[in-house]
Amino acid sequence: MGWRNQTAVTEFILHGFPRIPQLQISLFVLLFVVYLVTLTGNILMIVVIWLDYRLHTPMYLFLINLSFIETSFISLLVPKILVDFMSEEKTITFNGCMAQCYFYFLMGTTDFFLLATMSYDRYVAICHPLHYPAIMTNMLCVKLVLGCWAVSSFLLLPPIIMLSRLPFCGPKVINHFFCDSSTLLTLACTNTDFIKLINLVISIVAVVGPLLLIVVSYMYIINTILRIPSVHGRNKAFSTCASHLSIVTISFGSAIFIEIRPTGKKSTDLDKLVHLVSSILAPLLNPFIYTLRNEKVKEALRDTLNRILTL
Repeated sequence: MGWRNQTAVTEFILHGFPRIPQLQISLFVLLFVVYLVTLTGNILMIVVIWLDYRLHTPMYLFLINLSFIETSFISLLVPKILVDFMSEEKTITFNGCMAQCYFYFLMGTTDFFLLATMSYDRYVAICHPLHYPAIMTNMLCVKLVLGCWAVSSFLLLPPIIMLSRLPFCGPKVINHFFCDSSTLLTLACTNTDFIKLINLVISIVAVVGPLLLIVVSYMYIINTILRIPSVHGRNKAFSTCASHLSIVTISFGSAIFIEIRPTGKKSTDLDKLVHLVSSILAPLLNPFIYTLRNEKVKEALRDTLNRILTL
């Protein structure tokens, strides 16, 4: 297949959600408020962890990166959705569409790998507590985070390059609220089976791989916790994993639901709704889950706010 850049399409039209005039303003305000709360919560988490030396440990360095990913992830979608809510023509340039598609899946894939890395951190902390400081050093933490970003970047680069070089002859309407790769492939006027196969392999590597690591880690963690003699000790150990498990359930649950659905039923209103909820829910809940269940973060947050108020 000679995939030269023959595209006659310079921009796409995002179909978005069905227009409901009575709810248009209400949905805009709701989404805008959710976006502001999400940005405020995650940025505050980053600032608090960055400023408080007590939180300069691997677990919280992972959390800084998680908050950065969640902030970037929701910022890729919501501002454009808000603009489209109030616009008659929901257009996006060809290059803008390819960039949004790449960074959307880059953030999602890095998020999965980072959650798997955090499960390994919890495994070492609970199953090998005496060796934890020697194993999970800040340098190893940095290397693991950089590894998550590097693997995700190189994993997603080939399919997005091939996608950008496909000939799109029209129609140019994307039946989604963002540039989803599977929806874009249906608009190409050439055979896309090879790219679909690559996307399937990448989905398995990016979703199933990290999920298996998380499952195996928690099998060892649960086995170790159940052997702790005191109830207080077991509860304390479980509480250190509860926040992480909550985010894992939301992130992987929505991804698996979207991927296992039949191809013919993709890009329906239900699919869009699941994409929207999964794209918003995890970033929105992330700072609250880790703050409300973590005494160290709450204490650091109080101290930081007191410092700001004093200044």
